[in-house]
Amino acid sequence: MTQQNNKDERRTAEHTLVCLSPSPTNTRIIKTAAKMAKAFGGSFTALYVKTSSFESLTEEDRKRLQKNTALAESLGADTATVNGDDVSFQIAEFARLSGVTQIVIGRSNTKKRHFWSKSSLTDKLIEIAPTCDIHIIPDATSGGSYKEKRNGFASRFVPYPKDLLITVMILIIVTLIGMLFLDLGITEANIIAMYILGVLLTAIFTRGYVSGIISSIAGVILFNFFMTEPRFDFRAYDPGYSVTFAIMLVISIVTCTLTSKLKDQAKLSAMTAFRTKVLFDTSNLLKKVSEDEEVMKVLASQLNVMLDRNVIVYPESMGQLMKGYIFTSTTDPEENVFFSAKDREAAELALIKKGKTGHTTDMAKDAECLYIPIKTNEKVYGVVGIQSKGKQFDSFESSVADSIIGEGALTIERNRTAREKEKSDLRAKNERLRSNLLRSISHDLRTPLTSISGNASNLLSNYQALDSETRTQMFTDIYDDAQWLISLVENLLFVTRMEDGTIKVNTSAQLIEEVIDEALRHLGRKKTEHNITVKYEQELLLAKIDARMIIQVVINIVDNAIKYTPPGSDIVITAGRSGDLIRVSIADNGAGISDSEKEQVFEMFFTGNSSVADSRRSLGLGLALCRAIIRAHGGELTLSDNIPHGSVFTFTLQSGEVDMPEMEEENER
Repeated sequence: MTQQNNKDERRTAEHTLVCLSPSPTNTRIIKTAAKMAKAFGGSFTALYVKTSSFESLTEEDRKRLQKNTALAESLGADTATVNGDDVSFQIAEFARLSGVTQIVIGRSNTKKRHFWSKSSLTDKLIEIAPTCDIHIIPDATSGGSYKEKRNGFASRFVPYPKDLLITVMILIIVTLIGMLFLDLGITEANIIAMYILGVLLTAIFTRGYVSGIISSIAGVILFNFFMTEPRFDFRAYDPGYSVTFAIMLVISIVTCTLTSKLKDQAKLSAMTAFRTKVLFDTSNLLKKVSEDEEVMKVLASQLNVMLDRNVIVYPESMGQLMKGYIFTSTTDPEENVFFSAKDREAAELALIKKGKTGHTTDMAKDAECLYIPIKTNEKVYGVVGIQSKGKQFDSFESSVADSIIGEGALTIERNRTAREKEKSDLRAKNERLRSNLLRSISHDLRTPLTSISGNASNLLSNYQALDSETRTQMFTDIYDDAQWLISLVENLLFVTRMEDGTIKVNTSAQLIEEVIDEALRHLGRKKTEHNITVKYEQELLLAKIDARMIIQVVINIVDNAIKYTPPGSDIVITAGRSGDLIRVSIADNGAGISDSEKEQVFEMFFTGNSSVADSRRSLGLGLALCRAIIRAHGGELTLSDNIPHGSVFTFTLQSGEVDMPEMEEENER
């Protein structure tokens, strides 16, 4: 049983890798690998190793490679491209880093003819990737075989006329310098070094190996003709010159070969560095955006920079493509290309089929552009169109474009998930507030309502039997309970209006003295049990406020002081100016508020542990409402200790000035 489980676990972790090539029979290899990946039920990757000989591929080879890549993608493969001339090493290293367990590769009919011949790709791969199961499929058909161009010196490139001209000029200059050295008596070793330098310069400033080889051979001939005795003759008196010529030719060829390889590697490295920078910049840019439209614009912009092609991106909404955004690498955006009927059809087909369509694909291949869906799993967020007709994609460009688009799709998905989480958190918070409100109302309204109902019932049933003092007390209790309920309802109305935004702050210049006096008149009868004192540090304190709201703030704070302090306590209201602000403080000399509760007193539904004089709990809305009102006025409500004991609530308001028309109207009165 354990062995079977281990085998099942290994099968679910299988990762099949197929190697792409321009070979006509590579199609068969890809299909075989796809069947294997499906049978194993694991992941499937198609890898192309881009060597320095890529530039020598014919147009037919490039189209065949692109077709093979598209076939692999249509069969569910993730395509990837790596750079390097050692193909077997690149495949083995990619397999090691990616966790590949199965490698499917083609094998030609070419055999190792001599013991000094290089090992074939498949033989070398078997040697350096022993942990992978390697499946070799004959890469040949009955009608003949495909032979990919090798890295030979003369067969790789045909020399360009410009390269030949550069080679001739360098040889002339080196020969002239050599003749000058010879006339000055400088040794032949230095002249040989000059010819080797000429070969090096030729390899640097020309393409391929051919010009360098020509320069190597020509350099030996010119050295023999111009620098050795007899001069201007191909004969050489000294028999040691034959060895010199041979060594000089070998050194020149080796120098040319190494320089050309370094040039090719530098070119590949520069290309890879550029594309890596684009991917890195794309990742950084995507981290800064949160809206889907912004993400898609970043994708199109980066693809435009990387591919140097016109790009369009269509956002998706309700299963339909919206208006596209064009990013062009030329002065002419060629909108007619993107908005033609066949291209629009290809873009919509990419949305429906959730795969690549348009040029270079089998679906809507008459379109001018290649269309790639922006998707994660089965969800499509939009479609990117890349103008490709007239300028073929290579496999590396295609894989990087897929990476950028995939990164964008993940960013959109991540942003949408974050927004959904925020909405869920907000709904949960609102639900908690609603639950707390209902729980508090059901618990805290029961006491005053029961008291009102009981006292009213007693008065109705036993009015004549009750003495005058008892009836007065019962009427007073009913009045106090009703006032408490009215205050509660006012706070609830303020909170709901503040939450849904229906309440408006209508500010005007008001006298603080009048606002405080009006608030004190609306306090319950228990205010007579406390010593309430009002002090004004200056006269005519004007504040730019909504008087109705600030009256509610003063009522709530003073009412709290009355509730939470014993009868006979002092409550002092102080109003003054602090710079450009009006400062109002309400202090009491009660028990005060502990440090642990100071951070919570302004939270909604927080009531603390302090006992209330009338044994009636509060919903904890008053101070939360007060802070919201003061902040809506541009001020701040704070809590501090009153020395030696008690609490001080202080809020600030913007100072105001009376408008001249109001002053004139007041004078006329």
